[in-house]
Amino acid sequence: MLEIKVVNRGHQQLPAYATPLSAGMDLRANLDEPVVLRPLERRLIKTGLFIALPPGYEAQVRPRSGLALKHGITVINTPGTIDADYRGEVGVCLINLSQEEFVVNDGERIAQMVIARHEQAEFVVVEELDETERGAGGYGHTGVK
Repeated sequence: MLEIKVVNRGHQQLPAYATPLSAGMDLRANLDEPVVLRPLERRLIKTGLFIALPPGYEAQVRPRSGLALKHGITVINTPGTIDADYRGEVGVCLINLSQEEFVVNDGERIAQMVIARHEQAEFVVVEELDETERGAGGYGHTGVK
Protein backbone atom coordinates (compact mmCIF):
# COMPACT_ATOMS: atom_id res chain seq x y z
CA MET A 1 0.00 0.00 0.00
CA LEU A 2 1.27 3.47 -0.97
CA GLU A 3 1.88 5.78 2.00
CA ILE A 4 0.98 9.47 1.66
CA LYS A 5 2.02 12.00 4.27
CA VAL A 6 -0.87 14.20 5.39
CA VAL A 7 -1.36 17.13 7.72
CA ASN A 8 -4.95 17.50 8.89
CA ARG A 9 -5.53 21.12 9.97
CA GLY A 10 -9.26 20.63 9.81
CA HIS A 11 -11.65 18.85 12.09
CA GLN A 12 -12.79 16.11 9.70
CA GLN A 13 -11.67 12.50 9.55
CA LEU A 14 -9.01 11.57 7.02
CA PRO A 15 -10.14 10.35 3.59
CA ALA A 16 -10.63 6.59 3.54
CA TYR A 17 -11.78 3.93 1.12
CA ALA A 18 -15.42 2.94 1.71
CA THR A 19 -14.92 -0.62 0.47
CA PRO A 20 -11.90 -2.86 -0.17
CA LEU A 21 -12.16 -2.31 -3.96
CA SER A 22 -12.95 1.43 -3.97
CA ALA A 23 -10.77 3.52 -6.30
CA GLY A 24 -11.55 6.84 -4.63
CA MET A 25 -11.64 8.23 -1.11
CA ASP A 26 -14.28 10.74 -0.09
CA LEU A 27 -13.14 14.31 0.61
CA ARG A 28 -15.16 16.24 3.20
CA ALA A 29 -15.89 19.94 3.47
CA ASN A 30 -14.08 21.62 6.36
CA LEU A 31 -16.19 24.70 7.04
CA ASP A 32 -16.80 27.15 9.86
CA GLU A 33 -20.30 27.75 8.53
CA PRO A 34 -22.47 26.33 5.72
CA VAL A 35 -21.80 27.55 2.17
CA VAL A 36 -24.75 28.24 -0.14
CA LEU A 37 -24.12 27.50 -3.82
CA ARG A 38 -26.63 29.35 -5.98
CA PRO A 39 -27.48 28.01 -9.46
CA LEU A 40 -24.39 28.16 -11.72
CA GLU A 41 -22.25 29.46 -8.86
CA ARG A 42 -18.82 27.94 -8.27
CA ARG A 43 -16.83 28.03 -5.05
CA LEU A 44 -13.59 26.62 -3.72
CA ILE A 45 -14.43 24.43 -0.74
CA LYS A 46 -11.54 23.73 1.65
CA THR A 47 -10.85 20.32 3.18
CA GLY A 48 -8.28 21.15 5.87
CA LEU A 49 -5.92 18.58 4.31
CA PHE A 50 -2.35 19.11 3.13
CA ILE A 51 -0.68 16.16 1.40
CA ALA A 52 2.75 15.17 0.10
CA LEU A 53 2.50 12.73 -2.78
CA PRO A 54 5.51 10.68 -3.85
CA PRO A 55 7.17 11.57 -7.18
CA GLY A 56 5.36 9.97 -10.11
CA TYR A 57 1.92 10.24 -8.48
CA GLU A 58 -0.96 12.68 -8.64
CA ALA A 59 -4.24 12.94 -6.76
CA GLN A 60 -7.27 13.35 -9.00
CA VAL A 61 -10.27 15.16 -7.49
CA ARG A 62 -13.51 13.92 -9.03
CA PRO A 63 -17.23 14.49 -8.53
CA ARG A 64 -19.34 12.27 -6.30
CA SER A 65 -21.97 10.60 -8.46
CA GLY A 66 -24.73 10.97 -5.85
CA LEU A 67 -24.26 14.75 -5.57
CA ALA A 68 -24.16 15.06 -9.34
CA LEU A 69 -27.29 13.00 -9.97
CA LYS A 70 -29.44 14.16 -7.05
CA HIS A 71 -28.39 17.80 -6.81
CA GLY A 72 -26.43 18.81 -9.96
CA ILE A 73 -23.30 19.46 -7.90
CA THR A 74 -20.03 18.61 -9.63
CA VAL A 75 -16.34 19.45 -9.71
CA ILE A 76 -15.90 22.11 -12.41
CA ASN A 77 -12.30 21.21 -13.33
CA THR A 78 -12.81 17.49 -13.28
CA PRO A 79 -10.60 15.78 -12.70
CA GLY A 80 -8.73 18.35 -10.70
CA THR A 81 -5.06 17.43 -10.39
CA ILE A 82 -2.98 17.73 -7.24
CA ASP A 83 0.71 17.50 -8.21
CA ALA A 84 3.37 15.78 -6.12
CA ASP A 85 5.10 19.09 -5.39
CA TYR A 86 1.96 20.96 -4.22
CA ARG A 87 1.93 21.62 -0.48
CA GLY A 88 -1.09 23.89 -0.12
CA GLU A 89 -4.48 22.96 1.26
CA VAL A 90 -6.55 20.57 -0.83
CA GLY A 91 -9.57 22.44 -2.13
CA VAL A 92 -12.47 21.32 -4.29
CA CYS A 93 -13.89 23.60 -7.02
CA LEU A 94 -17.61 22.85 -6.81
CA ILE A 95 -20.27 24.18 -9.17
CA ASN A 96 -24.04 24.02 -8.88
CA LEU A 97 -25.48 23.04 -12.26
CA SER A 98 -29.04 22.76 -10.93
CA GLN A 99 -31.70 25.45 -10.79
CA GLU A 100 -31.95 25.32 -6.99
CA GLU A 101 -29.64 26.51 -4.24
CA PHE A 102 -27.52 23.84 -2.59
CA VAL A 103 -26.09 24.10 0.91
CA VAL A 104 -22.66 22.59 1.54
CA ASN A 105 -22.42 21.67 5.21
CA ASP A 106 -19.38 21.08 7.36
CA GLY A 107 -18.29 17.45 7.11
CA GLU A 108 -20.26 16.78 3.93
CA ARG A 109 -18.68 14.42 1.42
CA ILE A 110 -18.11 16.77 -1.53
CA ALA A 111 -15.78 14.90 -3.90
CA GLN A 112 -13.62 11.85 -4.22
CA MET A 113 -9.88 11.64 -4.55
CA VAL A 114 -8.13 8.99 -6.64
CA ILE A 115 -4.37 8.48 -6.32
CA ALA A 116 -2.85 7.68 -9.72
CA ARG A 117 0.61 6.98 -11.09
CA HIS A 118 1.66 9.12 -14.05
CA GLU A 119 4.53 9.54 -16.47
CA GLN A 120 6.23 12.67 -17.70
CA ALA A 121 6.84 12.96 -21.43
CA GLU A 122 9.19 14.81 -23.70
CA PHE A 123 8.04 15.99 -27.12
CA VAL A 124 10.25 15.05 -30.06
CA VAL A 125 9.74 17.11 -33.21
CA VAL A 126 9.43 15.01 -36.38
CA GLU A 127 8.48 15.81 -39.98
CA GLU A 128 5.54 13.37 -40.13
CA LEU A 129 3.69 10.77 -38.06
CA ASP A 130 3.19 7.09 -38.80
CA GLU A 131 -0.01 6.02 -40.59
CA THR A 132 -2.90 4.39 -38.70
CA GLU A 133 -6.27 2.98 -39.72
CA ARG A 134 -8.06 5.91 -38.08
CA GLY A 135 -5.78 8.57 -39.46
CA ALA A 136 -6.96 12.12 -38.81
CA GLY A 137 -10.60 11.12 -38.10
CA GLY A 138 -11.82 13.06 -35.08
CA TYR A 139 -15.02 13.61 -33.16
CA GLY A 140 -17.71 11.17 -34.30
CA HIS A 141 -15.42 9.66 -36.91
CA THR A 142 -16.01 6.06 -35.88
CA GLY A 143 -19.78 6.49 -36.28
CA VAL A 144 -22.64 4.75 -34.51
CA LYS A 145 -22.68 0.98 -34.50
